Amino acid sequence: QVQLVESGGGLVQAGGSLRLSCAASGRTFSNYAMGWFRQAPGKEREFVSAISNYGSVIDYADSVKGRFSISRDNARNTVSLQMNRLKPEDTAVYYCAADLSRASLLRGDFGSWGQGTQVTVSS
Repeated sequence: QVQLVESGGGLVQAGGSLRLSCAASGRTFSNYAMGWFRQAPGKEREFVSAISNYGSVIDYADSVKGRFSISRDNARNTVSLQMNRLKPEDTAVYYCAADLSRASLLRGDFGSWGQGTQVTVSS
């Protein structure tokens, strides 16, 4: 499996921005679809965004469309999530995820995930 390490979380006021990054190692990064999921306290994990292995297909949850942007750099083995116009309801632990199958990733059935990074948006 690929190993994933997230960074970039923090505390921000509503309306602000954060950029999350995920560094991958251990396998050929360009073979993997990558995604971001989040989990708020007391809530189930939810899909945020996904990007296909070469970036040609991108998906977003309706709740983040127009505010978040996912990208990847296969030369640097990284995937990023630019989060703009943040809202208090975006507060959660954000997890980077990877799977050889984009379909599996979108279902939340992924083979690798990181330790998570906390994002807190104050009102």
